[in-house]
Order: sequence, then structure tokens, then C-alpha cells
Amino acid sequence: MLVETVREAGLLARSMFRTELRNWTKGGSSPVSEADIAVNDLIESRLRSVTPDYGWLSEESADDLSRLEKRLSWIVDPIDGTRAYLAGRDDWCVSVALVENATPLLAAVFAPVTDEFFLAARGRGASRNDVPICAASGDTFDFSRMAGPKPLVERLDRSRTDVVLHPRIGSLALRLCRVADGRIDAAFAGGQSRDWDLAAADLIVREANGRMTSLEGETILYNRAEVTHGVLVAAGHDRHARIVKHFQKATS
Repeated sequence: MLVETVREAGLLARSMFRTELRNWTKGGSSPVSEADIAVNDLIESRLRSVTPDYGWLSEESADDLSRLEKRLSWIVDPIDGTRAYLAGRDDWCVSVALVENATPLLAAVFAPVTDEFFLAARGRGASRNDVPICAASGDTFDFSRMAGPKPLVERLDRSRTDVVLHPRIGSLALRLCRVADGRIDAAFAGGQSRDWDLAAADLIVREANGRMTSLEGETILYNRAEVTHGVLVAAGHDRHARIVKHFQKATS
């Protein structure tokens, strides 16, 4: 059900990609388009028809706080990376997670333009296009293999003035999934990311032998009343531990 729904949603988004779309701004700076709404409606129709008792949290739906009473809730970003989508770039995706008691249980992230389908289930590993994936091992810092806000990443080595990061990835979920499959070593998220940006990719990273936490090493909890999160980092276990230790020392 999840795989079929996310794939169908991705194909719908792809069919509207690089066409003339109505778009507007919400919340002062966040872009949204008619494609976001259409994809959201499709996902909601498919998933809620077969799981009517589950909670629902989506970037493009009014927040129904009855979700807080549910053991299981869907967390959805119909198009993560809307700016990239509207600019005609390929670094956007559909992201859906099923969360159980604040922790992701199932996750799917689909980037239709590059045909990358990431999937994870708690305790069962993660895959990209049905091939198992694993975060990069080791604990060295190669800035060209790190993605995220440059001022934040530069704090790992203030002696460097020549830091060149991995090219920007417009979708945060896709940025994190590329940690999971080892194409980049670490990814940072600046403050103000939301549950729908994170939940699916979080599970994919963890099931690929990585970790994603706050800079203090705190586990991220989902489907709470407050869905906004602070600065986060994702990496393979050893590199993640070194990064967290570095920031803990810097603030002690």
C-alpha cells in the first residue's frame, strides 16, 4: 500500500513538473503550488481510505490535533523541495512515514526525476530501488562530502577558510537519504525543519546504520503538538558520534 501510493504520487508530481503551475507563498516565505495540493490529495485519499483510524499530519493539510491521540499516524510531505520543483531542478521528492508512538515505523521517499525509491521498515533495513544501502563508515571530515548550511558545517573546523561543501540538495529528505546510501558522509539541517521534512528520512538513515539527532545527540520525536525541530545532523554511527562530541565540547 505505502509503496504503491508513494510511487503513484511521485508520478503525478512528475506529470505536472516543468509545466505552468499556479503557485503562491504561505507562512511568509514557504512556496506551495497546485502540484503540492494535488499530490497531497492523492496520498490522503489512498492512505486514509484503508487506514481511517490513523492520525494524519501533512505539510499541505490543516493540522487535525486528534492525531495526538493516535498510536499510528501518517506524516507526509507531498513535494519536499518545492523551490527545486518550481525551478525545474531534479532534487525534490515525495516523502511519507508511518509513525508509531513518536517513532517512525515505515518510510518511503521517492525522487521521480532520478528514479530513486528509498524504503525502510523498522528493524528490517533500508534500500534504494530494492538494493540494500548503508551509510558511509569512518569518522573523518571531508567537507566535499557534507551537505547543509555552510556556516554550520564550518564550525567543525574553524581553522579552515577554504571549505567547499557538497552541492546543495534542495530537498532535505533527499539530502538525508543520500547519507543513508553513502553518497555523502553527513548532512545538517538548520533550525525550523518540520516533522514532514524528517520522519521518513530519519528511519531510512537509521536502518542504513546511521544516526540522525539534534547536535546534542537527542533523539527526534514525531507526531507531537510541536512539529518544528532545531539544528540536526545525520551521518554513519562513528562520524555522527564525532560530530556530536565536537559540538558538545564547543558549547561546554
